[in-house]
Amino acid sequence: MDTGIGRLEFTDGYPTGETATKLRDHLDYLHGVEAFMNSVQGVSLVALRDGFQNVGINDGDVLLYSKLMDSRSLFLTGNADTVYFWAFLDLSEGPVVVETPSETLGVIDDMWFRWITDFGLPGPDRGEGGTYLLVPPAYDGPLPEGGCYVRHSRTNHVVFLGRAFINEYPGNDPAPAADRIREQLKVSPYTPGGIGSSIGAFLTGNGPLGQLAESKSPRFVEGSGLAMNTLPPTDFGHFEMLDALVQLEPAAALDPDTAGDFAAIGIVKGEAFAPDARLRAILDDAAAVANAAARTLGMGAHPSDDFRYYDDSAWWNMLFDGGFEFLNPPPRITADGIEPFPDKGARTLHARTSFFYTATGVTPAMCMRLTNAGSQYLVANVDQDGGAFDGSKTYRVRLPKDVPAARFWSLNAYDNQTRSLLQTDQISPRAGSQEYPSPAAQAEADGSTVVYFAPTQPDGVPRSNWIQTDPERGWFVLLRLYSPLQPFFDKTWRPGEFELVQ
Repeated sequence: MDTGIGRLEFTDGYPTGETATKLRDHLDYLHGVEAFMNSVQGVSLVALRDGFQNVGINDGDVLLYSKLMDSRSLFLTGNADTVYFWAFLDLSEGPVVVETPSETLGVIDDMWFRWITDFGLPGPDRGEGGTYLLVPPAYDGPLPEGGCYVRHSRTNHVVFLGRAFINEYPGNDPAPAADRIREQLKVSPYTPGGIGSSIGAFLTGNGPLGQLAESKSPRFVEGSGLAMNTLPPTDFGHFEMLDALVQLEPAAALDPDTAGDFAAIGIVKGEAFAPDARLRAILDDAAAVANAAARTLGMGAHPSDDFRYYDDSAWWNMLFDGGFEFLNPPPRITADGIEPFPDKGARTLHARTSFFYTATGVTPAMCMRLTNAGSQYLVANVDQDGGAFDGSKTYRVRLPKDVPAARFWSLNAYDNQTRSLLQTDQISPRAGSQEYPSPAAQAEADGSTVVYFAPTQPDGVPRSNWIQTDPERGWFVLLRLYSPLQPFFDKTWRPGEFELVQ
């Protein structure tokens, strides 16, 4: 038979040696592409953790951006609007207790970027601050009867990511929020029989009697102004990081089919990953094609996927296709409550790859259709004519009046290559309703706001309404709405399209 990989020959149904060899190589290539694209989320976290450790931030330490993130930090679509606090926690020695600060928005995910819990405003503490007990997969010891939110992880390491807001402080000063995080955030090993466990439980043989553990403040590392690289590799190094993750975590952290996809190219828990020259060459090629495919998905450019939020628009968001678990769209919110979409029972793989190629952290709070809670995001990569943004040209976008965000809104510009904040003379490439770290955007007489993207500041345009671009770099933009309002969800409000200014 003649195929896309050449002629395949069989004698009475049995393959010739040449055909068997050709099919072996092609299957290795296919498994390599699938292994790459189905592990973007896990490799992203390994790269993030490596980036922390390369600048001396160990598991249990907290990276705190007390003056906000800027473009010197290479993070997948981080923002220059909120006070980030970020940590990796090691549960391999037993459960860990985390006391979260108040008035924050945060998430805890496992090392495959699977959601464990929200904390803060969308979490069970509802922004009051709470005590969370994070339990590793193999733990079978006593747990408290109450007094904390018990959450189980499928991996021995977790990522803890929070954001605090600055819009309620005079001048949008981030210092009070950072001080509150330093004061209230605690991370401690769990002591069985301590807080949350009654003496009665001990007397009835239902657990030990332990001492009340003292809450401990973690070591904070200042992130503002810190140059660090957390980007995942886009070549064969991706497979090496995938192997590191498979070795780091329990075998049961993966379902057998996914683990089997990795095993098909030699990545197996407890075994050395050592491809020979033949397989290495094939995986080099697979990585190149898979990265190109993942990038196409991550830029919203795949011809068969329609992630557009509005008809005939450049604005898009892949999460509305499959939700935070990449299974079903987020449910509708009606007067009668939650209205879920029919369960298709299928993972939206392209949406998952698209999201994790460009973003970090996943939670229901990122795509729920609930007003005045969480956050919403729209991405734009092209102008109104479908052309990719050119850093040497000038563009403008108009946001109609009454931007539907109860807390704040912002536009942040990102480098197409790094998917990180665009590096120019503006170390905070953003514009928005907050007046820090750049002045608040000025509205037009009709209440709309026009923001320009250009390598030099256009005449008559204030800094507050201009984001600088690099003539040598392509870019894209994220519109963030924190505590979004109903006009966003019913689409009676929509951002304008990007116009090329001649």
